[in-house]
Amino acid sequence: MLTVFIVLICIITVLLILVVLIQNSKGGGLSGEFGGIGSNQLMGVKKTTDLLEQITWGLAIGIMVLTLASYVLVDRSGTGATINSANVDAAASKTVPGAGLQAPAQRPAAGAQQTPAAAPKADSAAK
Repeated sequence: MLTVFIVLICIITVLLILVVLIQNSKGGGLSGEFGGIGSNQLMGVKKTTDLLEQITWGLAIGIMVLTLASYVLVDRSGTGATINSANVDAAASKTVPGAGLQAPAQRPAAGAQQTPAAAPKADSAAK
C-alpha cells in the first residue's frame, strides 16, 4: 500500500512540474504557446490561466494529502526495523583483534616513587 502512495506521489509531482512550466507569469502561458488566436477563441487567456492555477493548487494539495497518508501508514513497530544482511551478521560475530588483552597497570611517576627503605630512615632521624 505504501508503494502505491509513493508511485502516486511521484506521478503527481511530475505532473505538477509540467503544469508549472506551462504557466507564464505574464499571462501568456498555455494560450500563447499552443495555437495563439485559436486557443483564445476556445477558452480565453483568463480562463486558461485560472484553469492552470486550479490544477496547480489541486496537484499541490494532492501531494500533501498523499504524503501525510503515507506517514500514517508507515510501520513504526520494532519488528520491521531489523536489518537482514550477511555483512551485519559477520560483523556481529567477529571479535575485535586485541580485545582479550588488558592494558598494563598504571605506574606512578618517577619523581613520586619512594623506596620502602627511605621511609624508616626518616622516622628514625625524627626520634
